[in-house]
Amino acid sequence: MNAEPRRRRSGGRANAREPAPIPQLAASHVRNPYPPMRVLSDDQVEAIHDASMHILENLGIEMMSAAALDVFARSGAKVDRAAKTVYIDRGLVAEALGTTQPSYTLRPRNPARAVPLGGDAICFTLVAGPPNVHDMERGRRAGNHRDYCDLIRLAQHFNCITMLGNQVCAPIELAANTRHLDTYLANLTLTDKSFHVSAIGQGRALDGIEMMAIARGLTLDQMRGDPALSTIISVNSPRRFDDQMAEGLMTVAEHGQSVAVTPFTLMGAMSPVTLAGALAQQNAEALAGIVLTQLVRPGTPVMYGAFTSNVDMRSGAPAFGTPENAKANIASGQLARRYNLPYRTTPGSASNAADAQGAYETMMALWGAVLGHGNLLYHAAGWQEGGLTASFEKVVLDVEMIQHMMELLRPIEVNEAELALDALARVPTGGHFFGDAHTLERYSTAFYQPIISNWQNYESWQESGGADATARATQVWKKALAEYQQPPMDESVREALGAYVAKRKEEIGAGEP
Repeated sequence: MNAEPRRRRSGGRANAREPAPIPQLAASHVRNPYPPMRVLSDDQVEAIHDASMHILENLGIEMMSAAALDVFARSGAKVDRAAKTVYIDRGLVAEALGTTQPSYTLRPRNPARAVPLGGDAICFTLVAGPPNVHDMERGRRAGNHRDYCDLIRLAQHFNCITMLGNQVCAPIELAANTRHLDTYLANLTLTDKSFHVSAIGQGRALDGIEMMAIARGLTLDQMRGDPALSTIISVNSPRRFDDQMAEGLMTVAEHGQSVAVTPFTLMGAMSPVTLAGALAQQNAEALAGIVLTQLVRPGTPVMYGAFTSNVDMRSGAPAFGTPENAKANIASGQLARRYNLPYRTTPGSASNAADAQGAYETMMALWGAVLGHGNLLYHAAGWQEGGLTASFEKVVLDVEMIQHMMELLRPIEVNEAELALDALARVPTGGHFFGDAHTLERYSTAFYQPIISNWQNYESWQESGGADATARATQVWKKALAEYQQPPMDESVREALGAYVAKRKEEIGAGEP
């Protein structure tokens, strides 16, 4: 599948009347300089830990992969093969945690796009996994390859998006057993950022790793010691790892790439209705997957993943961006720090539209993620309809919210120039600072310049068309695609990737995994 862009920006502005580019913050490694918030006491954290150990030791975790059961059996864990259940004692948990890394870095084909994970680093990904896409001009539709490519072009264009998730939408017109190859190829040629590989079985995971190795000019052995990719292992809560997820986890771990083990614990449905019970279950499930990564390959870079929210008890529908979800994001950060692990979380929304509900639910969850010191904020841009739709407008609205957070996290400077005592002395009482030298030296960079917000008065806003924030987001994503520039790639690398895709499609078509 040809991954060449349909749009290129011409070099330079043709004339002074050409619109200015979209204002955005410079690419940077975002850090959280503030202390993490605590919603649990140390005693409460330990109570949740002890409850999780009880779950692992006495209730067990179902592992539907025979290979995963073999790994646990060799480690000395109690394995019930008939029930496909493993019982993990706290000593084995502690031993496995002893080989994990508190922080690490993913390095894609462009070294400037390195992804630090752990500590005070914060990274943001595009939405991943929806079967549908939506924009205000073309409406809701099934995911397709053209929209897939446009959405990842937006991820490349917006500096605040650190990396891609696993398939921003499913291109359903492509063959289900090989479409991952087309999306990996688009990821590698239309962007130079890291991405998440699919962990649905060994083949899809290994294809992503091999293609990134080609793009970086490395062997698989070299990639083991210098990771570039990650995957999300979604636990089938309550307490089940299906065979495909378990084998995808083991494949990624064997090759030294990052694994984020993430239970999907919806309170009242897939976990207890209480937050404490849900956190205990989440913790047990996450630790089971983390232990497996270390049994496969000690030192495998692994993240503590959390996705605890609640359902609407009247309908059973998932809810996101709720107060309970925000508290879970903060509490999960405390648990991740209890085990000295990088932390993956999500700012989500259940809204069916890129509207006020979508914005306030996302911001609520985003606050929880930031206050909880999340390191990887998965689905950070474009998530709509509870993750069933990737929205072009929501990408832009979320980029705006992410940039607000980035500016919030920029420390306040306090020095002689910033205290502005000279300006205060020059401006008389009752005067103003508009024309003072201190202001004139800083006016163009003094404050955050938004992408979406409109600060015109009502009359001027009406005269300019009266577009609301969602309509303005439509204008922005279209402009971003017009401004998009494809990152360079050596033609020999491009050809090698194309040859790999063609070879694998032939093998898969012949019945190989």
